[in-house]
Amino acid sequence: MTQRFIVTFGVAAAMIAVPAAAQTGAVKAKPAAAPARTPDGHPDLQGFWTNATITTLERPAAFAGRPTIPDAEAKAYAEKTAKELNDQDGQSDGPLIAAAGSSGTGGYNVLFVDRGTDLARVDGVYRTSLIVDPPDGKIPPMLPEARARQQERFRRGGFNRFDSVKDRPTSERCLIGFGSTSGPPMMPVLYNNTYQIVQTPDTVMIMVEMVHDVRVVRMNAKHEPANIKRWLGDSIGHWEGDTLVVDTTNFREDNAFRGASEDLHVIERFKRIDANTILYRATIDDPKTWTRQWTMEFPFVATPGPVYEYACHEGNYAMTDIMGGARKMEQESTKK
Repeated sequence: MTQRFIVTFGVAAAMIAVPAAAQTGAVKAKPAAAPARTPDGHPDLQGFWTNATITTLERPAAFAGRPTIPDAEAKAYAEKTAKELNDQDGQSDGPLIAAAGSSGTGGYNVLFVDRGTDLARVDGVYRTSLIVDPPDGKIPPMLPEARARQQERFRRGGFNRFDSVKDRPTSERCLIGFGSTSGPPMMPVLYNNTYQIVQTPDTVMIMVEMVHDVRVVRMNAKHEPANIKRWLGDSIGHWEGDTLVVDTTNFREDNAFRGASEDLHVIERFKRIDANTILYRATIDDPKTWTRQWTMEFPFVATPGPVYEYACHEGNYAMTDIMGGARKMEQESTKK
């Protein structure tokens, strides 16, 4: 009797201690752990991150009018794109491989491609484009004068000029990563989409895996004079609540994002939303290039480190072969 009384009393006491909601079967959600903070009280953005994703910058026609899609459809799309990529293995002129800059030379195969396996997921749903504004997921129209400016740039330099090493594109010369991987905006590309962030009260450093570029954001500072141009622009930052806001101007012309002008202005927002995710948002503003501002948004996901050295030119004979090939073609043309 004594043991039965003790057990019965213990059960009754436990029921009294449990909230009524739990007794009726309702389960109170466990609050998500707050992101870590630095000693100065701001969210800690430090660590290793990747923005790799198969979500494209602009929304494909197949997803027109649909900024998000359900999980099952996203999985099917990921499987379909993976098969399309694998089917092109060994085909230097395949559309996905050629888009990487292979130019029909066989410079890439699937082994080199590390663009991620899934669409970007934000707020629990899969996105069909990185662009969130305009709502159609498309880059706004480029102004006629901007198109003319871009054509002039192509005429003065680029892939079709071989007079000097300095004529070759900056990414080919291993001066800066291709596809705006270093940013701003910091775009996902075909491979090497890892970043390391180191944060102090005065400076935020972002090291980019591709070409080991380093961005330095000066906190609560002022922009340098407009005539001081930088490869990655002049970035200054400040905190708006728990969001790091980075304002960048003073870009070099030879690293202008998608043919932008010297007035390109990029505003980035970094928000640590949980232990494994930074939500990244970038607004592109250039009234000399596009008819309106436009904005992209996608996650940076935690990934194991470290960021290994990207030795772009180590053992790389491409540049000497390119220039030597051009001289050879010139000699042959003079014989005709």
